[in-house]
Amino acid sequence: MALSPNLRGAMFMVVSMAGFTCNDALIKLASMHMNFGQVILVRGLFATALITLLAWHQGALKMPRLIFHPMIGLRVLGELGGTIFFLIALQHLPIANVSAVLQALPLAVTMGAALFLGEGVGWRRWLAIVAGFAGVMIIVRPGFEGFNVFALSALVSVAFCALRDLATRRLPPHVPSLLVSAVTATVIMLCGAVLITPLGGWTPMEFEYIALLGLAAVLVLVGYQFVIMSMRTGDISFIAPFRYTALLWAIVLGYLIFGDVPDIAMIVGATIIVGSGLYTLYREQVAGKTAPAAQSTGPAMAPDGI
Repeated sequence: MALSPNLRGAMFMVVSMAGFTCNDALIKLASMHMNFGQVILVRGLFATALITLLAWHQGALKMPRLIFHPMIGLRVLGELGGTIFFLIALQHLPIANVSAVLQALPLAVTMGAALFLGEGVGWRRWLAIVAGFAGVMIIVRPGFEGFNVFALSALVSVAFCALRDLATRRLPPHVPSLLVSAVTATVIMLCGAVLITPLGGWTPMEFEYIALLGLAAVLVLVGYQFVIMSMRTGDISFIAPFRYTALLWAIVLGYLIFGDVPDIAMIVGATIIVGSGLYTLYREQVAGKTAPAAQSTGPAMAPDGI
């Protein structure tokens, strides 16, 4: 029996989130054997080559002067900060915990759009935002024995990713998305090269880790391809909630690869965050916005370096 467009779109979104989360797991594996500056550089080499080739094939590099648009610079800054703090958190925390904190990104974007872009946000969505960040605090656990300072890195990454997504929304339509991605990948790759020495220097790499990082870059592109397919196949209001399956993938991969078992605080906090995000998405649909903040965040939520 043929699937409806909405179900196909949802399936594509689930596959997309699996690709992004598998990328995160591979990055975490690699970062256990080298500093994250080296991880950023090596994976960035693969990602930059792939995205630049795709951008050239699609004709997105015909107007290179567009790279000087200020919103591209702001977006690159957001992606760069998000990537660095995300990797710091990913190195030291279970992947499911980091993923759970990153689920607050749509709430952060909604808040940023209200505070800095003048978009109207009613009291119900403000309550959802407060509840969502209360869920983040449950996971971070400030002031308790279980508190880990690296959890704050995930929260800082959310702030930078919100800056990235808000800047992306301000980009003019004539700026090709692939050009933006190529510039972002290149800058982050170069930043990785700069960070290698301060973080301990170059670590000799075995072929398996080079292959892991190459596969991670491919998985990111697969994730973006499937998220585009999902958005073009079904209704965004039906498909967008399936982005939260990234958290389920993170729990499964964290257990299978790293032996991580989520604790009660993580489960409770993640449930509150996801519930708040879904309610915010619902309220934005009710408000009739054409590009709701909770829908227009980066498709992977987490930073991907491209």
